[in-house]
Amino acid sequence: MCRSFVLLAGALLAGVLAVPAAPAVAAAEGDGDGSKGFTIEDPRITESSGLVASRAHPGVYWTHNDSDDGAFLYAVDSKTGKTVATVTMTGVGSPRDVEAISMGPNGHLYVGDIGDNLGGTWDHVWIYELPEPKKLKDQTVRATQYDVKYADGARDAEALMVHPKTGRVYIVSKNEDGGGLYEGPAQLSASGTNTFKRTADIGLWVTDGAFSPDGEQLAVRGYFGGIAYRWNNGKPKRQAQLKVPLQRQGESVTYTPDGSTLLYGSEGSGSSVEAGSVTGGGDGQSSGGGGSAAGDDGDDGSGNDYKMGAVALAVALAVVYGLKRLFRRGGDRP
Repeated sequence: MCRSFVLLAGALLAGVLAVPAAPAVAAAEGDGDGSKGFTIEDPRITESSGLVASRAHPGVYWTHNDSDDGAFLYAVDSKTGKTVATVTMTGVGSPRDVEAISMGPNGHLYVGDIGDNLGGTWDHVWIYELPEPKKLKDQTVRATQYDVKYADGARDAEALMVHPKTGRVYIVSKNEDGGGLYEGPAQLSASGTNTFKRTADIGLWVTDGAFSPDGEQLAVRGYFGGIAYRWNNGKPKRQAQLKVPLQRQGESVTYTPDGSTLLYGSEGSGSSVEAGSVTGGGDGQSSGGGGSAAGDDGDDGSGNDYKMGAVALAVALAVVYGLKRLFRRGGDRP
């Protein structure tokens, strides 16, 4: 996850950017679906790296720490920011670098143990599938483990998405020069290797992605921005730039259950989940302070602030890229 480089960028931005690219969103009292954002209060969750809305429990979002924290998933109530259930997965061995979580049309959670900070040296990664618990309580749930390889060789990734209509699993690789969209088999097999094939380029250093509930849009985010794509039957067509809030270490993105809002999560103790608008949704203005999602066509009245942010982000990003290349083999693990 290259934490040291991202934290450096955060420090640079703090010194250069007087007004953030999007205003922070505090926990909202009475916000039933999380669409106004919330703060994760659980002190155990210090590296929230994936986020997905519950299907069975309105207002609840599932998250997890990254790296080798353990086989734990946390159900967070968006009304209070408190953890209302902790799930321990069994049948998955020892997780190595858990980076993403998604919900399938079958009501199952899919967890991506797909990170590889050594630049793509692990010959396989894993996906875990488990039914979403019907009751919110601390419990142990048996998961199915899938071995995953890429047709064009090992690589780092932090974004895993399950299409809400077909149930097909996709991964976006993580690279500062842009990633690739990888499509899994029509059905994952627990008895053999599941080979994911590259089907499209994604023009972003991607830390997470999510499908809209209707399956028509793919949103991807990075540390410093995001892109909305029309899904276009598996041949993504770029729609617009997403105005992603400036966060300490932006790691996750998901849609609210009704598809009206994008929620962006970050690592760190007491991290905030912030709301942003969805491309093509209504007047294009932010739902909860995320700004317009229409890229260069959007204007929320603070264009100068966004321009200042863009300049600062570009400077910080250039420094991060340079340092990352210089120390790429330093083996920095989150």
